[in-house]
Amino acid sequence: MSLFIKLFNFVMYMSSKHIIDESHALSHSMDVLRISHDIYNVEVLKNPVLREHERIIYISAILHDMCDKKYMTETDGIIEICEFLEDKIDENEIDIIKKIISTMSYSTVKKNGFPEMGDYQNAYHIVREADLLSAYDFDRCMVYHMYKQNPDIEDAFHVANILFENRIFRHNEDRLFTTDYAKQQSIILHTSAIKQIYSWKTLLKSPKFI
Repeated sequence: MSLFIKLFNFVMYMSSKHIIDESHALSHSMDVLRISHDIYNVEVLKNPVLREHERIIYISAILHDMCDKKYMTETDGIIEICEFLEDKIDENEIDIIKKIISTMSYSTVKKNGFPEMGDYQNAYHIVREADLLSAYDFDRCMVYHMYKQNPDIEDAFHVANILFENRIFRHNEDRLFTTDYAKQQSIILHTSAIKQIYSWKTLLKSPKFI
């Protein structure tokens, strides 16, 4: 069984065990992995040493929410992740992955700034920025609210709309992107999110549903 298969099986196991809803479970792990891969392919041309960190980037991307404090105690999640990885990769890689996934969240960065990652700084930013880009999916934000707070879709739209105005649409202004790919892609995704919001706004006002 390949490492990729084992990693995604672990995501499914953890999602079931800790009741991680679809906004942060398998599809999100796949999305962040794919975006990390896209950023990596651009960044590695400027920074060839990233080839040595490719596995760390991809594993971090897949597992980053399997210790999310919204669903579990972060320390417990980190322990489970490390125990899962201990017979699959070397100890140094595990240490770097642990540091990446425990310091990359929006709230942690806003509170503490970027951690000092040494040679792995670029790897850290690739995974972190892939996660930020995935946050531009307005539907995903609504889904999280409906699972965790209130199943009322109109309330979910209202809460998501406020979050996008106060957080997501400010990512560039807050200087959260360091890679050229993420800076450029965020502009495209910003426009796409505005279209999503408009679609929901008109749909929820449709006479068919009022």
